[in-house]
Amino acid sequence: AALVAPSIRQHRRLELRMSSEVEFDSAAVVASARDRMKKSVEALRTNLATLRAGRASPDIVSGVVVEYYGAETPLNQLASITVNSGTQLVISPYDKSCLKDVDAALIEANLGMMPSNDGEIIRLNVPPLTEERRKEIVKKAKGMAEDAKVAVRNIRRSANDEVKKLKKDIGEDLSRETADNIQKATDSIVKEIDETVAAKEKDIMTV
Repeated sequence: AALVAPSIRQHRRLELRMSSEVEFDSAAVVASARDRMKKSVEALRTNLATLRAGRASPDIVSGVVVEYYGAETPLNQLASITVNSGTQLVISPYDKSCLKDVDAALIEANLGMMPSNDGEIIRLNVPPLTEERRKEIVKKAKGMAEDAKVAVRNIRRSANDEVKKLKKDIGEDLSRETADNIQKATDSIVKEIDETVAAKEKDIMTV
């Protein structure tokens, strides 16, 4: 009997089945999702660091960007930033010609502190926080944490969607196992977010 060549559609089904069997790696899918979730936690920590807790810290100006020779440049690349007596930041530009630009960037950043420029360095005096202001900052911190959780849940949904698309090819058991592990990773990261913001809240409310 003559051999009948498989149709293109049959070929594609076979390729998909073989591809799924060979290439689907449950642990890798979970690890990839967890890594992306971790980045949300790192971003949260970076954002929380910009919230001052009544003490001087270089983190207060970590988000300040200076217009330097036509390029937006992070302040910490243009100047040394040190703490003086716990309530004052001293900013010393490596290139003194950009002192005015740094001064302008600090004002524009709306940090709640007016820079003092003596022609050589810039000082930022960190005022003490009232209890009301501390509570406002805590509320902002919790908002940042909620944004991080939303990002994590979006990553979970994306990973689960990836698994669902291959459910017929990888089987019910592997699909459920992968989804369960994605959820465990999500729960772990959400717990880390809660612990991170709780520590920041304690720091903010400590006088």
